[in-house]
Amino acid sequence: MTVQQHQLANGFRVVSENMPGLKSAAIGIWITAGGRHERVEQNGIAHFLEHMAFKGTKTRSALQIAEAIEDVGGYINAYTSREVTAYYARVLQNDVPLAMDVISDIVLNPVFDPTEIEVERGVILQEIGQAHDTPDDVIFDWLQEESYRGQPLGRTILGPTERVSAFSRDDLADFVGEHYGPGQMILSAAGAVDHDVLVRTAEVLFGHLKPKPNRDILPAQFVGGEMRQSKVLEQAHFALAMESPGYRDDAIYTAQIYASVLGGGMSSRLFQEVRESRGLCYTIFAQTGAYADTGMTTIYAGTSAGQIGELANITIDEMKRAASDMNPEEVARARAQMKAGMLMGLESPSNRAERLARLVQIWDEVPPLEETVTRIDAVTTGDVRDFAETIAATAPAALALYGPIDEAPSLGKLQERRAA
Repeated sequence: MTVQQHQLANGFRVVSENMPGLKSAAIGIWITAGGRHERVEQNGIAHFLEHMAFKGTKTRSALQIAEAIEDVGGYINAYTSREVTAYYARVLQNDVPLAMDVISDIVLNPVFDPTEIEVERGVILQEIGQAHDTPDDVIFDWLQEESYRGQPLGRTILGPTERVSAFSRDDLADFVGEHYGPGQMILSAAGAVDHDVLVRTAEVLFGHLKPKPNRDILPAQFVGGEMRQSKVLEQAHFALAMESPGYRDDAIYTAQIYASVLGGGMSSRLFQEVRESRGLCYTIFAQTGAYADTGMTTIYAGTSAGQIGELANITIDEMKRAASDMNPEEVARARAQMKAGMLMGLESPSNRAERLARLVQIWDEVPPLEETVTRIDAVTTGDVRDFAETIAATAPAALALYGPIDEAPSLGKLQERRAA
């Protein structure tokens, strides 16, 4: 399997990887236009635009878009994150040209029919309502907001109801005009694909686009803070975040290994101590997420009202203990889990296409897989202990609590416990 790249004269990038033996392919367009690229009055518009892409083009109705892919047994979808919007499909080998045509059509030729805007506005408002009824969604939105308060990176992807209720056709067109340039787009494909054919087709479909200047984004600063709301729920939801490296920082591998040891699986410290030994929760985990210039190590758990205080305090104690007695066996296990998870995931053409797009977005190239494995293997127990010490003692923190949380300690109390 060989990764191939090409850039059109207007800046549009193509990256692909042929996977011998496959009869299908994953293909999509990744656009550097996500939630953090919105101005405050635009919050939620990138996600709204993603929805509208499937609501009709100059040549296809909404139904015809769905039928074009599903008639050949394929699958088409999209998502919006804080840094990208992606439109992608999975089809059989012979239908790759069709998928490219449909995806280019929905990206380049949306009509933004006023009637469809109102229909989809209602769908998105229902999506926001559903998120508000889902404690897991609520608490992570709050945690993001407190971590990056007052910044684009801290706003929700769905946007507030009042903004979504007011977006107009011109607002959607303006966001496309600002951010959907060829230099912001990456065509990524994996599986049964021919790179030269992809490049020729991309030249026809996207080669005519005029370059747009890259819009500066506000650098992120992890500020930390606390959000808590009491509500009658079955569980008290607890989420704690500490500042971590961004994905361009080599320390990201250390952060990921630390999170795995702390709460990445059934053998992790938090799972064993909080769930297995004490029975305080059903779900507890730690994870590390990264952006271009910042990142977060996050711990989440749900427990009963009477046990939230004990769970929070044990979490801090386990963070501190990891800084002093992290052992080589744990680090080796976490390294193995990271490599296995990455390599197993790359057996899927969809995962591989997404990885290619993200690496090109980050580095403008795809580093060899062996280089990534080498970087993971290079992380030592001492590196992880040093990182654990920073996380436990000095890293800025944010806390979100939701449900029956009257007995939960404040962020200030947890900070005192960290410093003790």
